[in-house]
Amino acid sequence: MEVLLVLVLLLVSVEHSECVRCFARFDLNSGRCNEELGEVDEDDCCQNPHYGYETTDGACQSCGPPTWSSWSSWSQCTVLCGDGVRQRRRTCYGIGESECELPKDKLQTEVCSGVCCDAEGWGLWLAWSPCSVTCGGGGVRKRVRECASSPECRSACTGPSEETENCPTQNPCPVHGGWSSWSDWSQCSGSCIDDQRSDVPSKQRHRSCTKPVPSSDTVPHGDSCPGDGVQVVSCSELPNCPVDGNWGPWAPPGPCTVTCGEGLRVSLRTCNNPTPKYGGRFCDGSNAQTSVCQSPCPVDGFWSGWSSWGECSGSCIPQSSIPTRTRHRSCNNPVPSSSPPGRACSGDNQQKENCNHLPYCAVDGVWSSWSPFTPCPVTCGVGPQVSVRRCDGPAPSHGGRPCPGEGRRISICTTSVHCPVDGVWSQWTTWKPCKFPFGKREINCRQLGGLQTRERECLHRAHNGTICSGDSLTDRRVCYDVDKCYMKGTWEGWEQWSLCNPSCGANTKRVRKRICKPDYSGYSSTIGRQKEIATFFGTPRADCGNLPEGEKKYEVESCVNVPPCT
Repeated sequence: MEVLLVLVLLLVSVEHSECVRCFARFDLNSGRCNEELGEVDEDDCCQNPHYGYETTDGACQSCGPPTWSSWSSWSQCTVLCGDGVRQRRRTCYGIGESECELPKDKLQTEVCSGVCCDAEGWGLWLAWSPCSVTCGGGGVRKRVRECASSPECRSACTGPSEETENCPTQNPCPVHGGWSSWSDWSQCSGSCIDDQRSDVPSKQRHRSCTKPVPSSDTVPHGDSCPGDGVQVVSCSELPNCPVDGNWGPWAPPGPCTVTCGEGLRVSLRTCNNPTPKYGGRFCDGSNAQTSVCQSPCPVDGFWSGWSSWGECSGSCIPQSSIPTRTRHRSCNNPVPSSSPPGRACSGDNQQKENCNHLPYCAVDGVWSSWSPFTPCPVTCGVGPQVSVRRCDGPAPSHGGRPCPGEGRRISICTTSVHCPVDGVWSQWTTWKPCKFPFGKREINCRQLGGLQTRERECLHRAHNGTICSGDSLTDRRVCYDVDKCYMKGTWEGWEQWSLCNPSCGANTKRVRKRICKPDYSGYSSTIGRQKEIATFFGTPRADCGNLPEGEKKYEVESCVNVPPCT
């Protein structure tokens, strides 16, 4: 109860504790804090005994009751060959660390023997690698060696496993050719595209292999520039060349017609040898031979050729719309007459198309709004509430930058309710003396059964935590009281060596004693009606007789190569 009172006082004695970094998990074996929640008051953090917090010196402190970690694995032997020691440790974590039972039992040391007496150590150096360069200077080469020892003896291999050295060469490096910049494009070889010919006007540009010129005095020679020094492209953007019209033969005279003015007898010819195209001139002269007509006939309009495509309205394709480009034509080949009125050209004088050949514009990511914080996930102590946002307003695409910053944030909620602290069993006390269970009858050195007990406590339970599992505060066993009783015995070898004591520093020793086994043959192996297995309490004065000459009852050895105390 005194221990529980101290724990409660530690938990409630400070009204306003300092602000600490609080963690939702404390690893009892490593002593590390995991799953950081954020900064809160130390008291609020430690309302949950499973939590931990970071102290001012950077160590992690458990919020739970004082508890030992598991023993660590045994260390490597302190020597590679011969007699040494190995050690293992444990740590007491929790509020009131000094309350761990056996607080000084933090380090154990036992004797061991190094098994690396025949360790082979390093193997031979392997051959040097080729020089990192084949010409010029600044090259290096290296060689390696391997440790031939078994894994536990690797420390026998000291020094580097790799060596490097410079390896300059006397050969000058070849100079590979590099292209100069392209010249400007030349003028097109024509001003328009003649559809009567198969070739299209072209333009070209040049570059020279002079930046630098490839070396010819090195071995090997420098590489020439890859690719061509001339580029030729067709001038497909040019308009078609105008084709002037030429009359065909006269047709036989036709009947007279009076569509306008006086009637005429007409002989016709057609401007189709060739037909005018792409703004070419119509045939000179009349297409009819007639008598004089008092009223002229109307002239219908005809389109000129299309112009070249204009520039696109943008340099890349955004998400909202696609850039476009346009071209134009005119109703002037010929212009429709006004008196009498000729028919205008049919169709549109402008064409528009999408610039689908452009690359897509880079779209940088933009965060969406933060979501509401999640409900408080705990009913006691403190817990994390989480809010998230997504990089989808829009998401990055086509090489755009991702959203800067984090997509998750945490806020700590405080319940101001202390979490239950479950009880843990103390160590059993030592067994009480073996006594006759009925009255005060003396049973020492008599073949009469007795009873002895030991006790334990359920420690640290608080705030409606669960009680210790199991309902036994007291343990009992039947026994014979043989303490200081004289009886015969026989020698039976040695006990196990003790651990080294003290466990660190100088003058450390271990002991063992020869086993003198008392003769309990006169005692029944069970006691009582229930036939319970009997134990023997106390240390009898067993007489095993004299040892052979030169033999000892006790042995003491020094533990050597023990690390100093830290």
